[in-house]
Amino acid sequence: MKMDEAGIAGGSPGAAGALEVEDLRKEYPTPSGPLVILDGISLRLEPGEALAILGPSGSGKSTLLFILGALEPPTGGRVRLGGVDPHGLAERAQAEFRNRKVGFVFQEHHLLPQLTLLENVLVPAIIRPTEERAGLPQRARALIERVGLGPRAGHLPAELSGGERQRTAIARALVGSPSLVLADEPTGNLDRRSAAEAADLLLDLQRQEHTILVLATHSLELAARLPRRAELVGGRLREV
Repeated sequence: MKMDEAGIAGGSPGAAGALEVEDLRKEYPTPSGPLVILDGISLRLEPGEALAILGPSGSGKSTLLFILGALEPPTGGRVRLGGVDPHGLAERAQAEFRNRKVGFVFQEHHLLPQLTLLENVLVPAIIRPTEERAGLPQRARALIERVGLGPRAGHLPAELSGGERQRTAIARALVGSPSLVLADEPTGNLDRRSAAEAADLLLDLQRQEHTILVLATHSLELAARLPRRAELVGGRLREV
């Protein structure tokens, strides 16, 4: 994949399910003028590709992920996943797009404390049509086994370690078979051993599921495990 300040290119043109970002901009108004966070980012990732984004705190890594996942609108430019621009959809259609096409793994696991591990993994299934929900409990149980938590499926989050909670969050992100997984500092709150285990699981499952992965991290060690890396500096992505 060729990468420069203008953007990132990779894979073959026209492939179904690709993530395409064109001249993406994000700025916020301030009394002294616009605060530019993202300044013309372009990239393309094909199914199965993974990109690590490095950068200091406040560089815009989380903002970029939120825009890619249709949690926040851009000021300019375009995002397409599988040929669809989620920011051009009506609110309900955009929510359905996120639910079907995007999986999120955050630094905080955001598990619901009153739900069991299995129920937390199944949370994304809540808004799916009844006919689509039928196979998801079986898939959830299979993912829980794959992340090594089968015996803990009935436990509440308070009964799990930090690493186990983050493994649960990874299973939750993948339960709906998303095209794109966005991971924002997914190992940032874990000790070294738990971080390594969570990273192993995330990367192994991403390869097995053939999803696109965009991972924001401060960890050079974690970033080095991904085949493609970029640094977000001054609102632009640069190859590292």
